[in-house]
Amino acid sequence: MLRRKPTRIELKIDDCEEFESIKKELEARKRQREEAESGSSEFTDIIVGGGASASTSASNRAELINERIGFKPHPKPNTLPGLFNSLQF
Repeated sequence: MLRRKPTRIELKIDDCEEFESIKKELEARKRQREEAESGSSEFTDIIVGGGASASTSASNRAELINERIGFKPHPKPNTLPGLFNSLQF
């Protein structure tokens, strides 16, 4: 089996500058995302009413998540006529 010498990796000034610019862009995106999340949490606090009980805030949180992902739960009918109203003959 032939062995070859390790490849040399050269670090250039251009590479350092590119790394710094990409790093700054990622930090800016992260900062914007954090600001957006803090803004949305303030909005949900307003919706919930600030000092609402834990069960109320949990149900509102579930509603917000369902709305965000597009899930619309349909309640199951409890009566027999309710079961057959949706059927068409």
